Amino acid sequence: MVGNGLPVQLELTPGQANDAPMAELLLDTLPPGADVIADKGYDADWIRDMIEDRDCRPHIPPRSNRYDGIGYSKRLYKKRNLIERFFGKLKQFRHIATRYDRNPLNYLAMAKLASARLWLRHYESAA
Repeated sequence: MVGNGLPVQLELTPGQANDAPMAELLLDTLPPGADVIADKGYDADWIRDMIEDRDCRPHIPPRSNRYDGIGYSKRLYKKRNLIERFFGKLKQFRHIATRYDRNPLNYLAMAKLASARLWLRHYESAA
């Protein structure tokens, strides 16, 4: 999860795994009334239902094989660029980009440390 281009929660999945199964873990901490912006990989009825059950609004474009014409806000979906830019900033940390750690817990710890540095850098420049 990313708020204003900065990480709020990070979870790690195997490289060959789909991201959608982690959605349940990430969506557990959603505040009511939030806008959830995700790509087509998260276009599943159970994910949309989970978001709506938490009184939030999903902004997920439908996959090309979906026939029921689910709508989403294209204006809000453009903010997904913040998520992609966050991953670009995260890859600026060489330790994360080259994946020196073999242990997933160590790698996740480094990703969280890098995320904390991004938060600090944001508040440092805003002050």
